[in-house]
Amino acid sequence: MTQQSSPENVTKSLGQRILSDIERRILSGEWPPGHRIPFEYELTAAYGCSRMTVNKALTQLAKAGLIERRRKVGSVVTRPLTQSAVLQIQDIRTEVLELGLPYRFDLTQRRLRKSNAIDRANLDLRRPGNVLALTCRHFAGNKPFCLEERIINLSAVPEAADEAFGEDAPGAWLVKRVPWSRAEHTIRAMAADEDVAAALSVPKGTACLVIERRTWSGDQPITHARLTYEGSTYALVARFTPGQS
Repeated sequence: MTQQSSPENVTKSLGQRILSDIERRILSGEWPPGHRIPFEYELTAAYGCSRMTVNKALTQLAKAGLIERRRKVGSVVTRPLTQSAVLQIQDIRTEVLELGLPYRFDLTQRRLRKSNAIDRANLDLRRPGNVLALTCRHFAGNKPFCLEERIINLSAVPEAADEAFGEDAPGAWLVKRVPWSRAEHTIRAMAADEDVAAALSVPKGTACLVIERRTWSGDQPITHARLTYEGSTYALVARFTPGQS
């Protein structure tokens, strides 16, 4: 005697199939971060099921953090959360590539000038001097990933004055060429103002994570960098033991 499947079991198995199909496409990279999931009515037609079944599957995927449901836009694949060690100087290119996304950067501003009072405070400079001011946007795929605003002390790194930063972003270029002996991180949350919102392609007021980093070589300041990330896509991790101060 053939056992009949109840409507409840059919709905459950179909909902699980929808969930598994979408999950597979996301985890395989077929649907990358930012990809729009078909609308509910499209999935309803494709699987021949009720809209409620589709909605439950999408709700589970959203709870798992694989998709983000946006009003009037539909559901999109979320970007994986990036984790960075607090006590290390991370390479932004490496962070992006570890997400499985293509990396590129755009140098949007480059100015040689005399240091002002803010520069001297940020760089811990005792007297005025020449600095190189840089603004750079780092991308993960087609989406801005990090806004970098950097001041380089040209007394410590005079060769930076002639560097075009065509191959390496400023931070990576400095790490390769200038040995640093000490670094300081200041971490804070902020709401994106108009300039930051435009640079990161997020709405004004979006919660952002800001890392301010200073490095020295011996007693000589090298650089001050302000790195701004969209808060929902970035986390900082510190590991330590009871004996560490």
